[in-house]
Amino acid sequence: MNNISIENFLKIEKSNLQVIDIREKYEYENGHLESVHIPMDEILNSIHRIDSDKKVVIYCQTGRRAAATVYMLKKKYNFNNIFNLAGGYSDYIAFALKNTV
Repeated sequence: MNNISIENFLKIEKSNLQVIDIREKYEYENGHLESVHIPMDEILNSIHRIDSDKKVVIYCQTGRRAAATVYMLKKKYNFNNIFNLAGGYSDYIAFALKNTV
């Protein structure tokens, strides 16, 4: 599985990165990273919105839905530049809070 830790995610050069939030609209509206919003139930029909020239990090609330999405995209469309943000948005927020001075 192509997981990426929050620490490594934060080190990626933003010009070489696309971030996709696959959560539901209400989850996205409650807070999100700077990202493209493509709900999980739409992503397999939205591959034209996925940048094949950049590192793509997909996230959800906990990482479970994103892991399944990464698996499906790799299997069906042979994407090799896609990663799941381990722990999802919840762990990202916890990490940010822990590392805020």
